[in-house]
Amino acid sequence: MYLTAFMLGMLAFVVFKVFVRAFYTVSPDERALITSFGRVERLGELMVEDPALDAEEQQRYRFPQVRVIGPGGPYFKWPWQEVHKVSVVTQAIDLTWDPTKDQVMVEAVTKDNLTTGVGGQIRFRVAESNLYAYCFGVDSPLEHVMGYFISVLRERIANFVDPKGEGLVGEGELAQGEAAAELSEGVSINDLRKNLPLLNDYMEQQCRSTGARYGIELDAALITQIDPPSEVDRALSAINSTRNQVAADISTARADAEQQITMSKRAVEIARNNAQAEVAPLRELAETLSRIKSSGGTEALRAYIRNLRVPLLGRASRIVRTTGLER
Repeated sequence: MYLTAFMLGMLAFVVFKVFVRAFYTVSPDERALITSFGRVERLGELMVEDPALDAEEQQRYRFPQVRVIGPGGPYFKWPWQEVHKVSVVTQAIDLTWDPTKDQVMVEAVTKDNLTTGVGGQIRFRVAESNLYAYCFGVDSPLEHVMGYFISVLRERIANFVDPKGEGLVGEGELAQGEAAAELSEGVSINDLRKNLPLLNDYMEQQCRSTGARYGIELDAALITQIDPPSEVDRALSAINSTRNQVAADISTARADAEQQITMSKRAVEIARNNAQAEVAPLRELAETLSRIKSSGGTEALRAYIRNLRVPLLGRASRIVRTTGLER
């Protein structure tokens, strides 16, 4: 009886292990790897290559290409084989995630030695082309990726300079030398806040190699806030208000100057038109007298002047005759 029970137990174990657990399926959002006695099935001697890595990094991160089992099933495996399933959906994680400590903000120091708190999210997914690194090459790959991302972010914030170089005044306007330099001097926290999209793009470019390093691809970096300490924030608000007021005063002064110049041009144009209007009758009279003299001579010109003098004599109250007037 004992031998029969043992044999029946062994038969049940073999049926369960070989036939029941030998079949598995892979869902649409998963990929699977098969290991035989702990060794994953590889694609010959092919290695994962990424041009984003330099020569030294390519020697350090040498991971083999493995056979990836796609969605579907049922698939069959032997009892000495083990299935490792990995979710490949895009996930989002807070920038402050750290399994070793609790934190609300990620601290970073700006170029002008201001300690700021950075918050946001990153979207990532497992790199299907490098599942070996994610499953076997790195212990806690997400923690490695977050550490790499935070280190690159801190380095970028510490050396960030506004690429546009925009100041309150342009070159050659309003002031020269030290005065203009003081007005156009930037503040690192303000430059960072103005260029958050540029900072996010930079982080995405710098983290393109995480797929070859740790088996995780960065889909997007969403840095949403950069907050200084409260007392510094109040000082920055005052600085920003002053800068905005200076910019508004400059714009107002420029507009007033342009208005004065426009009015002066209009006044000069009106005076020119009035002068031309006064000169035109005199020029016409001179041309008329020249034509009369050329056609009838001096006698005709004297007759014309005499006839022209009659209406004036009729309106005059007193006439003063001078000698030689007829000549």
